[in-house]
Amino acid sequence: MEKVLHRLKPDILMVCVQIAFAAVTVIYKVAINDGMSMRVASAYRFAFASAFTVPFALIFDRKTRPKITGRALILAFLCGLCGGSLFINLYLEALALTSASFMAAMINLNPAITFILAISFGFEKLNLKDAEGRAKVIGTIIGISGAMVMTFFKGVEINIWTSKKNLMHIPHQNQNGHVASHHADLRSKLLGILCAILSSSSFSLWYIIQAKMIAEYPSPRSSTALMTTMATIQATAFTLFVERDWNQWSLGFDIRLLTVLYSGIVVSGIAVVVLAWCIKERGPLFVSVFNPLQLVLVDIVAYITLDEKLYLGSVVGAVMIVSGLYTVLWGNSQELEKKSDVALGNTRREESENVERLYASP
Repeated sequence: MEKVLHRLKPDILMVCVQIAFAAVTVIYKVAINDGMSMRVASAYRFAFASAFTVPFALIFDRKTRPKITGRALILAFLCGLCGGSLFINLYLEALALTSASFMAAMINLNPAITFILAISFGFEKLNLKDAEGRAKVIGTIIGISGAMVMTFFKGVEINIWTSKKNLMHIPHQNQNGHVASHHADLRSKLLGILCAILSSSSFSLWYIIQAKMIAEYPSPRSSTALMTTMATIQATAFTLFVERDWNQWSLGFDIRLLTVLYSGIVVSGIAVVVLAWCIKERGPLFVSVFNPLQLVLVDIVAYITLDEKLYLGSVVGAVMIVSGLYTVLWGNSQELEKKSDVALGNTRREESENVERLYASP
């Protein structure tokens, strides 16, 4: 039983991470409608993340912390950029222009992009001869197809119950010029889609760079502290350059404070440490295939609490996403079993050869 739990530890942790990511997507959307600048939110997010991760790393890694090299600093800068400041600013801009459900759907491009990048950088092999290799490819395709179904196919609306409270209520605009024109709305939607694709690509690249970062600097806590510090510097410098409304920096005991505290400490702090550890244990592709769960969770939460519509396409897409996820996980587990069997066989063969040499010696 203990062996099974140890083996399932990365899977359980990744489910918890996706729950945290789904929650922050909904919280961000509420903060956007409250008028909060997302550039300021990203700067605060990484500032709080650094305030949490740096002391944490200094305390728990004081005896085991590797030496910081120039290459480690460069990789930390790139991690802070691709998985931090650049990704978050693109993601939040896209979220402001689209919806929480759409952004959760676009995150499901990550497995495909990560799979391609992982093969390109040598972290994964495209092995179509074995069943587990085909399962990983087919599962990835099924998951992405499910995300596309949820995004582009609606079907009939499903009414399970009527929500009593809409946290994202936006006052209706009148018909006398306050409603944006059709063309402006289309341009905003296209810009949102572009930002969403770029944010997914940036985060997928972070998986690959993070794998190299862990190989160069094998300490998930300290590497996360370096990453969040770099992201804080980048995001703060960018926000100070483009944000002219100084009132946006003020925080009260409201949704804005909750947003930056939760996103900084839980998502960019604890969750990133867990992600770094899971990448170290199972690789970047394993981590990325859990992203489809976020789409399902966001759709459920948005339907219950935010009065977002639930359609047949969402249900069909969710089933496809979960099916694809389990297919990839099955392929990944089969590969791990094969590697474990090979390693065990090599160990036994070496022991046998040692015994033979011992008896053969004078």
